Amino acid sequence: MRGAKITGTGMYVPDRVLTNRDLEHMVETSDEWIRERTGIRERRIAAPDQASSDLAVIAARRALESAGLFPKDVDQIVLATTTPDRYLPSCACTVQAKLGASNAAAYDVFAACTGFVYGLGIARGVIGTAQADTVLVIGVETLSRIVDYTDRNTCVLFGDGAGAAVLQPCAAGDGILAISMGSDGTLGEVLEIPAGGSGQPASAETVQARGHFIKMRGRELFKIAVRAMEDSVRRTLESTGLSTDDIDLLVPHQANQRILDAVQQRLGIPAHKVIGNIERYGNTSSASIPISLDEVVREGRLEPGDHVGLVAFGGGATWGATLMRWTQPAPLKPALAVTAAAGEGAR
Repeated sequence: MRGAKITGTGMYVPDRVLTNRDLEHMVETSDEWIRERTGIRERRIAAPDQASSDLAVIAARRALESAGLFPKDVDQIVLATTTPDRYLPSCACTVQAKLGASNAAAYDVFAACTGFVYGLGIARGVIGTAQADTVLVIGVETLSRIVDYTDRNTCVLFGDGAGAAVLQPCAAGDGILAISMGSDGTLGEVLEIPAGGSGQPASAETVQARGHFIKMRGRELFKIAVRAMEDSVRRTLESTGLSTDDIDLLVPHQANQRILDAVQQRLGIPAHKVIGNIERYGNTSSASIPISLDEVVREGRLEPGDHVGLVAFGGGATWGATLMRWTQPAPLKPALAVTAAAGEGAR
């Protein structure tokens, strides 16, 4: 099998910033309470006329530009989201049309916060078996559309954004070295949206009961997430013969600062090697890892040969990790130019 490596990254977050001070006027909470329990200071909120596909297209364009490719070069689009524009067609197909990637097969992955890691696993498989040469993996969320802003335990956590990565073939032993994925459906109610599907179709009753918003059991989630994320990283290391000392950077899903600290401590990885931006973006679910990855790439924090770990836990429950040997040189410029004419806004 061929190897698969990331050759380009991109991200986008909306212009509007929702601070903890703003939330103080919306729900019974405080800036201090939020920061102490989550590490979050602010998050980004999509404009009323922005759907998930709009955010995804901007991140995808940036990723393709950094890889030196055009939309028609893409063979497959794997899009991870829990907030598609609509149930039918898929968000990936909508992105394909808006992007102009007319040669690409496009489909969604529904694995909550672990979706981007799952997407990388799929991309590695289709590239390794020569079913595709260029795969665009996207994580995108407009979680502000499914957050209950009367529930202070959840509304303070989530934000909107998109991240993308281009994957292409490489020699075996480079790029993605290992992927670990897992799930446990018996934990579904720990993090869920009860209504809106075939089990509880939308009705006046489900709307009145606020069943179309995120429901979370935070204390249960914390314990499960920390253990699953640690185990996932260790599984990828064991399969490659590497150790935590070999990890140059760990890019975890930005769920909660307490979770990130606990995972870092249990793995014994120095804090400066663990990437965190949750204070600026909050929890962006499937978008958090590709957003973080694009930022560290453009900051020049990765060099060829570095070992990079990605790890996530999400509703379902799902979890997974990826270990890769980085192959790309640092970019020549820290960020991509954005034009208002392209409808991309400021990052």
